Amino acid sequence: MKSAQEDAYLEFVTARAKALYRSAYALAAGDTHLAEDLVQETLSRVYVHWGRVAGANSPAAYAQTVLVRTFLSLRRRRSSGERPVGNMPDSPESGPDAALRLTLLEALGQLPPRDRAVLLLRYWEGHSIEETAQMLRLSSSAVRSQGTRALGRLRALLGDSLSDLVPQ
Repeated sequence: MKSAQEDAYLEFVTARAKALYRSAYALAAGDTHLAEDLVQETLSRVYVHWGRVAGANSPAAYAQTVLVRTFLSLRRRRSSGERPVGNMPDSPESGPDAALRLTLLEALGQLPPRDRAVLLLRYWEGHSIEETAQMLRLSSSAVRSQGTRALGRLRALLGDSLSDLVPQ
């Protein structure tokens, strides 16, 4: 890679790595190790195609698409359904926001990967239905219906537990 392209790539990584990690963390339902792996894989795939990506309208959107597709691909390939229990937080969190976040992440972890991806792209990242459809290679109507069903599943999982956590 040429020096100017390397500099542009490093600048991109510096600007977008935290946002990619936050998205990966939500997709991974709070699994920090999986989130770090997803970001690393995403950035390596973006690096390989940086010459083409840098000229695109939005390298950030490209990276987000790669992140979601990497996550979905990993979930399909995973041969073991083993999940760790008793997560130890990296740093102590306090306040009602932390309890709400942990409850939401736990509920998201119980949803199928594609449902998590739709909810993340639509409501966490704020992408339009059309952008989400393009990233997931679905039709707009499929994104709408899958989003509605995913929200319904999330509400069923959460029940009334959120009302205790949301400050009034």
